[in-house]
Amino acid sequence: MLKKLDIYIIRKFLSTFLFMIGAFVLIAVVFDVSENIDELLKARAPWYRIITEYYVNFCFYFGTLLSSFIIFLTIIWFTSKLAQQSEIIAVLSSGVSYARFIRPYFIASGILVAVLLYFSHVVVPQANRQKYDFEVNYMKDPITVTEKNIHREIEPGTIAYFYAFRPETISGDNFSLERWKDGRLTYKLIAASAQYLPDQQKWRIMNAQIRTFNEDGAERLQMRAQLDTILPMDEQDFGLRSEITSAMDYAELSEFIEAQRLGGSGRVAEFEVELYNRTASPFSIFVLTLIGVSIASRKQRGGIGMHLMLAVIIGFVFVFISRMTTVSAMNLGFPSWLAVWVPNVLFTFVGMYLYTRAQK
Repeated sequence: MLKKLDIYIIRKFLSTFLFMIGAFVLIAVVFDVSENIDELLKARAPWYRIITEYYVNFCFYFGTLLSSFIIFLTIIWFTSKLAQQSEIIAVLSSGVSYARFIRPYFIASGILVAVLLYFSHVVVPQANRQKYDFEVNYMKDPITVTEKNIHREIEPGTIAYFYAFRPETISGDNFSLERWKDGRLTYKLIAASAQYLPDQQKWRIMNAQIRTFNEDGAERLQMRAQLDTILPMDEQDFGLRSEITSAMDYAELSEFIEAQRLGGSGRVAEFEVELYNRTASPFSIFVLTLIGVSIASRKQRGGIGMHLMLAVIIGFVFVFISRMTTVSAMNLGFPSWLAVWVPNVLFTFVGMYLYTRAQK
């Protein structure tokens, strides 16, 4: 049963959080409007679509993105006020244990973790899909290609390769195409470049050298200055819009990752980090709750300002470690699931240490 102390702290927690996330989202919307106003006016998008399809969904996305840090600031803010007003000292002096005092914090955190898990896996992908469609229709949203030496399995046994691909012209340099059957190479094309012709739905291959390998070991060589052919691939196989994975739910993103892995994409770890982070990020709220209460419940000189400074420092270190581990997953082969959970595990020990040092 919830006591008056529980209800009081939970109400303070949730009301302060709603106020702070509303303020942060409002500021983010103002900055986004100032940044994109020229593109929106140039695109002549209807105002009701700008609000309902872009900015409403932008609020869901941005609010969920910063929710863990905002919750941490929320705890620091209102707990520091309770400490400075000697309310926490009064509670502990009345015989309430420190473990009992922080219980309502974790009840409120559990509510927010459940809500954010639902938002991260269901609501935000749907919101991002509408926002993504709006950007495709009205704003610049170019396909990005950051890889070199791109290999893709465009159909079973057929592997396409570009040294470099340029989405703006749908073309690439140093193109090759291999066909394999029963573990044996049967066809190999090497060309200086290849360009997709959307109006003809064909690929134009320049300066091609074609080798065909028969079962008896005989080889046939052809040289073509220009070759127009139909291939089961397009620019989407070699480049992706940066927001596309954030618009997929759990099942869609899992299937997409498997397809990218089979196709030989070098960005599989990046997509796995996106998938696993949807669960790890909400659970970090429990860790940040323990740290925040342990820091802010002590009444000290400097008050809220000192506590907020510590919160910013801890938040910066948390983000730095998260970034370091995710970069390691993308570039050094560090397991993606472990990369997103390492910061939570490390800061759990930090929280336990601060809990033992908290004023009781």
